[in-house]
This record gives sequence, structure tokens and C-alpha cells, in this order.
Amino acid sequence: MKKTAVIAITGILLLLAGCNKKKEEKEETAIYPVTTALQKDTIVTKDYVAQIQSVKNIEIRAQEKGFLQNIYVDEGQPVRAGQTLFRIMPQIYQAEYMKAKAEVEQAQIELQNATTLASNDIVSKNEKAMAKAKLDAANAEARLAQLHLSFTDVKAPFSGIINRLPLKLGSLVDEGDLLTNLSDNGDVYAYFNVSEPEYLNYQTHISERGNQQVNLIMANGETFPQQGVIQTIEGEFDNETGNIAFRAKFPNPQKILRNGETGKIQMTVTLKNTLIIPQKATYEIQDQTYVFVVDKNGNVKSRNIQISYELPDIYVISGGLNPGERFLTGGVQKVKDGEKVQTRFEDPKKVMQSLKLNAD
Repeated sequence: MKKTAVIAITGILLLLAGCNKKKEEKEETAIYPVTTALQKDTIVTKDYVAQIQSVKNIEIRAQEKGFLQNIYVDEGQPVRAGQTLFRIMPQIYQAEYMKAKAEVEQAQIELQNATTLASNDIVSKNEKAMAKAKLDAANAEARLAQLHLSFTDVKAPFSGIINRLPLKLGSLVDEGDLLTNLSDNGDVYAYFNVSEPEYLNYQTHISERGNQQVNLIMANGETFPQQGVIQTIEGEFDNETGNIAFRAKFPNPQKILRNGETGKIQMTVTLKNTLIIPQKATYEIQDQTYVFVVDKNGNVKSRNIQISYELPDIYVISGGLNPGERFLTGGVQKVKDGEKVQTRFEDPKKVMQSLKLNAD
């Protein structure tokens, strides 16, 4: 009986020792990694919705009234400068031009007669001057009639692509009616809107803006092969949106881009001495982002931070953390606000090197 009791007590002691050992191992593993925000120059990329417009994009409108007699082009067809696109019934204007030419010939004859008579003192010099004025007026009318006749042939002012043709052959055309649009897509503009704070940063931090080159992400998600250059900024802000439009110019040698397309402008900005932290060190509550700051005694305190840019695996922060303050990079979901923990410091450069950002 005594022997059995001794064995039982020994088993209990061994069991307790095992439990204590497991508890100690558990306590030993509860050491949380901490680091500080890495302060360095960082290049960030911001996307902006862009509207594509051809550098040359105009409306071709009728300058004379009449029936649309000929259409020499088709929708989407490339044309060259000076090529005839449409012909508006020219017969009336041809007749007016012929009449004006006849009046010029008549006035020339009258001037010759008046010149001969004036040289023989048969008529006054005023008669000759009146004949000369009549000839000048006839020449002006002839030039005007010829101009009206030329307007019946509608020609391309520059090389480009024909857009939709709203009128069909034989349609009655009035002066000013739209015949088509013509776009030269050799170069295109990309317009994109920038908020007021971003505009002010762009204008006041010239040394941090990097170069003026931007990339264009097309609607299919692919990057346009040519880089663009920011050329100008509009003169005033939109009162409704609070944004201002930037304009970038892109070469378009393959004519991939066309007027009216959409895309995204990618603009890079260099941030000086900014603070960056790993995303895994944060958690969210009601659309607010927090980290657990750890003081020198190991006490954990929740801290709201302000994020200015998001990059792969990291946040660029603009407030909430000071340089040198330690925060948890692991176990964020396990600890509680106000809890005291054991920590292990990790060099911020090594932490970042394990992510997608190279902190060297």
C-alpha cells in the first residue's frame, strides 16, 4: 500500500513538472518582434484616371449649302493633307463664278475704252477712274465666287483619321453642318486631375518631384510603350471637384492610341526622409489604421497612424509615429492594449529587406 502511494505521488510530481515545463516553454516563446520606422528617401507611384485626346482633333463642317454630291472617304480611313473628302453640289457656285468672270471681262473692256477716250480728251479722267473702280469691284466679286466654289470641295487640312460620317450621299447640307471629325494621332495628350494638396506639393517641392516623365496604363492593363512628359497645368481649379488638370504629351508612332480613349497616368514622386513601416505591423478598426507602440518597459499602447502612400507590403506614413519609436511587427492579433510583453528588436533595414522594398 505504501509502495503504491509513493508511485502515485511520483507520477503526480512528474506530471506537474511536465506542465510547468510546457508553461515555461510557452512563456519563452511569447517574445514579440519590434522595430522602428525606417527613415529614407522613397519613390512612390500614384495613379490618375486619364482622358486621351489627339493633339490635332477637329470638326469638319460644311461652308456652303447644297446637296452632298460625293463622299470620297470612309469611316476610320487615313487621309493625307489636302485630300478631297466631300463634294457639295457645285453647279450653282460654278455658274456664279462664270458670271463673275464675264463681268470682269466686261469691266476690262469698259476700262480700255475709257482710257482711250480720256487720252483724247473725249471723256473726263473721272470716267476712267469710274471704269477702273468697276473693274476692281468685278475682280473682287470673281475672287469671292471662286472662293465659294472652292468650298464645295471639302479637303483635309492635315493628315489624320476620318471619324464617323453622320450624313449620307444626297443629304441636304446647310452651312455649318458637321460632316465628320479628323484626328491626327501621331501625338496625343493625356489629361488627368490632381487634388489641391498634391498640386501644391508638386509645385512647392520641385526638388522632390523627380523627372517630368510619366507612364500610361491602357484600358487593357498594359503599359503603353512610350513615355509621356508633363507639359502644362491648367490655369484654375474646378470649383466642384477641387481638382486641377495636368496635361502630358505622348508620342504615338504606331497609332495605338486614339482620341477619346481612357487610361491611367502613373506619376512617380520622390519623398525625402519619409517614414515607412511594414503593412503586417498594422491593423484596422473602422477604417482607421493602428500599430502597437511598445515603450521601454514593454507596455503595449495602441496608436492611430496616418498613411500617405501604400506600396507593396509597406505603408508610407505621414503621422502617428516618431522616428525611433518601437512598435510590434508580429503578434499584432494576439496582444491587447495596455498589456506588458517581452520583445526582441529587429533592425528596420532587415525587416524591410524581407519585404518587397529594398531598403539599401
